[in-house]
Amino acid sequence: MEISGKLLRDGIISGAHNIINNRNRVDELNVFPVPDGDTGTNMSMTIGNALTELTSMEDDVTVATVSDTAASAMLRGARGNSGVILSLLFRGISKGLKDKATASGAEFAAALELGVKAAYKSVMKPTEGTVLTVSREASEAAVKKAGTTDDIVEIFTALIEAGEESLARTPELLPALKKAGVVDSGAMGFLLIFKGIYSVIKGDGIIENLEAEEQKREIAIVSKNAAGTYETDIKFTYCTEYIVNKKEGCADATMLRAYLESIGDSVVVVDDDSIIKIHVHTDHPGLAFEKGLTFGYLTNMKIENMREQHKTQKKKAANESKSRPVPVKPEKEIGFVAVASGAGIEALFTDLGVDSIVRGGQTSNPSTEDILDAVMATPAKNVFVLPNNKNIILAAEQAVKLADRKVIVLQSRSVPQGITAMLTFDPDLSVKENSVNMTAALDNVGTGLVTYAVRDSVVGDRKIKNGDILGMENGKLNVVGSEISKVLYKVTKHLVNNSSSYVTVIYGSDVSDEDAENAFGYLKQKLGDNVEFSLVNGGQPVYYYMVSVE
Repeated sequence: MEISGKLLRDGIISGAHNIINNRNRVDELNVFPVPDGDTGTNMSMTIGNALTELTSMEDDVTVATVSDTAASAMLRGARGNSGVILSLLFRGISKGLKDKATASGAEFAAALELGVKAAYKSVMKPTEGTVLTVSREASEAAVKKAGTTDDIVEIFTALIEAGEESLARTPELLPALKKAGVVDSGAMGFLLIFKGIYSVIKGDGIIENLEAEEQKREIAIVSKNAAGTYETDIKFTYCTEYIVNKKEGCADATMLRAYLESIGDSVVVVDDDSIIKIHVHTDHPGLAFEKGLTFGYLTNMKIENMREQHKTQKKKAANESKSRPVPVKPEKEIGFVAVASGAGIEALFTDLGVDSIVRGGQTSNPSTEDILDAVMATPAKNVFVLPNNKNIILAAEQAVKLADRKVIVLQSRSVPQGITAMLTFDPDLSVKENSVNMTAALDNVGTGLVTYAVRDSVVGDRKIKNGDILGMENGKLNVVGSEISKVLYKVTKHLVNNSSSYVTVIYGSDVSDEDAENAFGYLKQKLGDNVEFSLVNGGQPVYYYMVSVE
């Protein structure tokens, strides 16, 4: 048996559902205590960007079309480093399956191997014990198995088993994981996605998207359609939902379920002490309501025509490319895009000459498509992009390949670095000269960040508790305390040295003007000799303070 387009389509849908269902579990594996873009969220949003187009495809689609559509959507929707790596894995699969109607297990394994190589190349210093390691060892096992059998189930079984073994070894390769007692989050996300694909390959059907449910089930009685898989041929027309407020002495809910199964499918009956929540696909919603009335009175009734919804989804997917923002015509030589969050910081970048702002940053990583749209809205032949966060750089670099103009991604890892880069820009110099000078300027600024711990953790020899105030110096966590102003002082003091001339303090949305003025005055009093200070209301989330020292 070979992998058909339908099988691959359903497999990727299943994989997307599996990571979406488990994204909080993956997020919780992050060992660093600061608020961040969270791996599970970024990976689920990346592959989730392909769902609309995949679910609108007919059953006779080719594996080439499925893989290319999925890879393109994931590239555009890639968020964070983990999302970019995931998109590159699927881009390799797409290249390996190019022009193929169906694919053997060996061809799929070889295609995944192409993706692994591309993912390794995208990272300047690949770290073992991450998604890179697990995807590589899983693909190697699949290729090896394909040398002995053509059975795709056996090949995928080898892939999954090797992936699980590799995942279990990640703490041995990364001491931080071992100390925290967890496995790598990106590797876990990869394995969840491929377990979703494996579910379809071995005949268990598509893993359902549990996040689509409106409630947690205390007592649930579920009846799927016969195959339990995605279908473009809709058997029943109306998705019917309602809540029964149970009357005294009503019959057992299993009787209601039995009746609903006789007039439809996809039946869900959620029964607790006072209500029964109903979901059914049927051609007779009136009968479903009438039966429910025998158990009590009804609320939250809803009927949706699934055939019309399916037509609308297909039309939306077909027209999606037409709805992309229209690129503006380049009218000048050099323009700028900056990723920023907070009205004050956005205004500051605009004042410094940035043409387009992409709203995002820590905890809210923008996608490659978000950055691409901003590039295309910038009226310049050459566009500099300032990611201003280490977890956004890879997504920004993917936009380089998609733009119709030259894009230069500066490696700014913080807002202070981005501001310094803009201050260094000289309109009388060439693109190349500015690129060199602005990049060099990034190393001349010290960045301090004051935030809070979102989880208990151990960093180095420091035990950190949820809610502690954290001070970071040039990306490293060096101060832990209980008072924001004291942590700010310690961070700034560590960054200031004999060669420092300017200190800029940017306060966030969770700091009052009065508190910021008091903290700023204290800094000037303690550190003000031979240093010029300035205070800016940045309005940024996550960080109480950002400090720039030059």
